[in-house]
Amino acid sequence: MEFRNERTWQNAVEMNRTEEFHAAYEAAVDKIRGDFDQKHPMIIGGEDVWATSTFEDTSPADTKLVLGHFQKGGRPHSKHAIKAAKAAFPHWATTAYTDRVRLIERAADLVSERKFALAALMSFENGKNRYEAMADVDEAADLMRWYAADMLRNQGYERAMGQFLPGETTRSTLKPYGVWAVVAPFNFPLAIAAGMSTGALITGNTVVFKPASDTPFMGLRLAEILRDAGVPLGVFSYVTGPGATVGQELVDNPDVDGFVFTGSRAVGMKALETFTRTRPKPIITEMGGRGQKCSACSRVLVDQHVKDAFVAKLLSETEKIKVGDPTVRDVYLGPVINEAAVATYENAIAEVQRSKGKILSGGKALKGTGHFVEPTIVDGLPRDHRINKEELFVPILSIVLVDGLEDAIQVANQTDYGLTAGIFSREPAEIRRFFAEVQAGVLYANRTAGATTGAVVGVQPFGGWKMSGISGKSAGGHYYLPQFLREQSQSEYS
Repeated sequence: MEFRNERTWQNAVEMNRTEEFHAAYEAAVDKIRGDFDQKHPMIIGGEDVWATSTFEDTSPADTKLVLGHFQKGGRPHSKHAIKAAKAAFPHWATTAYTDRVRLIERAADLVSERKFALAALMSFENGKNRYEAMADVDEAADLMRWYAADMLRNQGYERAMGQFLPGETTRSTLKPYGVWAVVAPFNFPLAIAAGMSTGALITGNTVVFKPASDTPFMGLRLAEILRDAGVPLGVFSYVTGPGATVGQELVDNPDVDGFVFTGSRAVGMKALETFTRTRPKPIITEMGGRGQKCSACSRVLVDQHVKDAFVAKLLSETEKIKVGDPTVRDVYLGPVINEAAVATYENAIAEVQRSKGKILSGGKALKGTGHFVEPTIVDGLPRDHRINKEELFVPILSIVLVDGLEDAIQVANQTDYGLTAGIFSREPAEIRRFFAEVQAGVLYANRTAGATTGAVVGVQPFGGWKMSGISGKSAGGHYYLPQFLREQSQSEYS
């Protein structure tokens, strides 16, 4: 199969069909409201499962809008799902890889067929504008198709080996581990969830999937897509509830053979410590970068000779950003995800003021029924200030003055994180040095579409170094799938 990116918005622009895009999205927004305020089950072993209590899923753009009521599962539900996954594993592991590929391709086709409904729901649940929401949906389909193509390119990861003795036939094959826990983040609630789940499933593992509690609806939609595509009962289960119970059981349970997670550094490092405590087991984590879109630029290093001109243009562009209801066409910046994120934002602004930094733009949480804050630019903080080093996951950009490229590289590499970085320079030698020395997994030079963000499946493999990731193998690249497999050498003699 030939891999092609979905590119819904880009295709609409290139084909002069943007009004059709907007009409389809807005129709989906109107229609999706009919699905709100209903009760939804967990799906374990192919069956609907109900807990004794539920939690509300509300929209961050309007907290009075209840999107749905989801099950507040506990450890017993995780145990049930793990048991179902373990029982389903032997048959799924021995299913021909080409059959697994066909199922995942069908799931990707369903994502494409339902893209506008999925994007509309994401805008309500996650707060992304229509363009970002559609890009998330497209990426989910892209990741499914990329991994399907990668399985075919590698012929199921089985290779003939050499011969040392007469009558000797040898081969190397990669085999699945067993049950994988997949714990997804809120910020890419379909793309990252689909990518991690597909990585485990297509390689023959079974999955227990826990979405972020801020975005359980998108997780349910993924579970429905995989079910409708024909993934067998028990191979993929969907559990919801607190990380302290549902999530912790996935880390603690000895029948979970692999763990893949995207989220905070603190949770990722704790999972690494706990999950591998009793025996070596594979764990794959992406532990963030610096913004609510984890590759978003939150620190800009500006040469002192161009600072004034750069800041003037930056402020001019920032003032054009419209904040508000993400389903509205000309809104660029939707809400942050929850009250805790607003508190993080307000605490950071207060810290800037205490540190005698300058707030050049923004700096206020907006009143109303949603979690809206102003995009903020700050200047004058010391290089080692917490805001210049820690991940806040809110729209605050800090300006740091540097003296030339060498100084900039040194400052860039001093952070614990290493997800993405970008440079703008007219000097080829400077770009070469940037690529050679900056310690991050995804680097961009002179990318006007996004200085540090916008990785595309099959184009820019996405993964972090240092505290931004554990495995050093990136999603949407050629080295991702083997992480879900272990090698076995097979020798036969005649």
